[in-house]
Amino acid sequence: MNLKAILIDDEKNNLINLEQLLKTYCAGVEVVDTALNATDGKQLLLQHRPDLLFLDIQMPGKSGFDLLKELPAQVCEVIFVTAYDQYAVQAVRFAAVDYLLKPVNIDELQAAVGRVWVRVRDKQKNLQLENLLQLLQAGKEEHRIAITTLRETRFIRTAEIVRCESSNNYTAIFLSDGEKLTSSRPIFEYEELLRDYGFFRCHQSHLVNRRFVKSWVKEDGGYLLLDNGHQVPVSRNKKELVITALKL
Repeated sequence: MNLKAILIDDEKNNLINLEQLLKTYCAGVEVVDTALNATDGKQLLLQHRPDLLFLDIQMPGKSGFDLLKELPAQVCEVIFVTAYDQYAVQAVRFAAVDYLLKPVNIDELQAAVGRVWVRVRDKQKNLQLENLLQLLQAGKEEHRIAITTLRETRFIRTAEIVRCESSNNYTAIFLSDGEKLTSSRPIFEYEELLRDYGFFRCHQSHLVNRRFVKSWVKEDGGYLLLDNGHQVPVSRNKKELVITALKL
């Protein structure tokens, strides 16, 4: 069995390079067609019904995100290929969707294709892609972040996350219903993803959702008292940031 793939990118050299990388390093991936824009790409997708789409995000006219919104329910697996763009990369990372930065790294390409093989083989629905589409269309209150644990990938509304606590390269995530999840991602990644959603770093090991802060207790070295009774330390070098975040 081969994976039929379509490549969409507004730069012809990028298409040629990616096709060559797939041919050389990703056995079993067959590029059936390519397109230089989203409009032509949409027609190819509906015509070929591929297993896999490599999609550029930033293109003149319609973006890769615009294209996905126009398609019927998930037509194939998607791997984004993009130059660095803060909003675009944050969106796909928020949903834990596969993406590759240009210039494409061979190891990362092989890993992303490998994950597609697993989903296709096991006939798994790509919930991460569904979550990305919902994220692009929803307001901040409805944003769901993909949290990968050892057993599963959970999709949690950012408004339900009370705080995150670092534990080596793992992160404990405490939810408003009292549940605790352990993610395999380090806390600095969550800080980057959640800073626009009311979260701030009050300590090297702690990230807090502002909406759950009850008070800032300045005795005993200083700590934040949360609505659930948790006490989160405030480090000396984070005090100014806490003042700004809480608008004190």
